[in-house]
Amino acid sequence: MRFSPISTLIARAYQSGGLDANGQVPERQISDGDGNPCRHCLNLIPKGAEMLVLAHRPFPAPQPYAEVGPIFLCADACEAGGGAAMPQILESPTYILRGYGPDDRIVYGTGAVVAIETLPEEAARRLADPRIAYVHVRSARNNCFQVRIDA
Repeated sequence: MRFSPISTLIARAYQSGGLDANGQVPERQISDGDGNPCRHCLNLIPKGAEMLVLAHRPFPAPQPYAEVGPIFLCADACEAGGGAAMPQILESPTYILRGYGPDDRIVYGTGAVVAIETLPEEAARRLADPRIAYVHVRSARNNCFQVRIDA
């Protein structure tokens, strides 16, 4: 199981002023240090650091299940995070897990709010289902995309 950030190519496009999923230039703000997770390095953006706020579609193409939502990103180039270890950005007590098929559509019956302590096991269980190609971790409070998990 691997935690996969948004691609470096996509991150660099946003960081260089490329348009977001809504066709807008990402907003530049200063992190207050209170839970601003970068979806590329998978670390929390430190207090006082410049960050981007933008609309992102974590899917390869628009389609009815390709949700668009707000994310934070380091304003300056950062190294891609990811791997087998739980990312720093996952610090809340609960998250939504949802499985997607190879067609990038929700596999119904796979979505649930899970405790952070059980997230790896719950994700592995979903990834063992042959209908599921990958899993999204989303905020349990706001449904914001956090990170993708691949087998």
